[in-house]
Amino acid sequence: MAPPKRMFYRRRVCRFCTDSDVIMDYKDAKTLRNFVTERGKIIPKRIFGTCASHQRQVPEAIKRARHLALLPYTGPTQF
Repeated sequence: MAPPKRMFYRRRVCRFCTDSDVIMDYKDAKTLRNFVTERGKIIPKRIFGTCASHQRQVPEAIKRARHLALLPYTGPTQF
């Protein structure tokens, strides 16, 4: 019986570390929308691939943007 084949996935790299033009800022709602699902949840670092130091800054910026009503707390409501 042969062992199952292992799938190798490409390691994701932090886009803030690789590209110095992208800045973490709570006022930039367009960039922060990439880190939030359509339901309003913050995407974890294992899925998006950000490093630990930038992943600590992402939720802080998202929460500040939500407080200033730049981002919604939840997704669109359906009736």
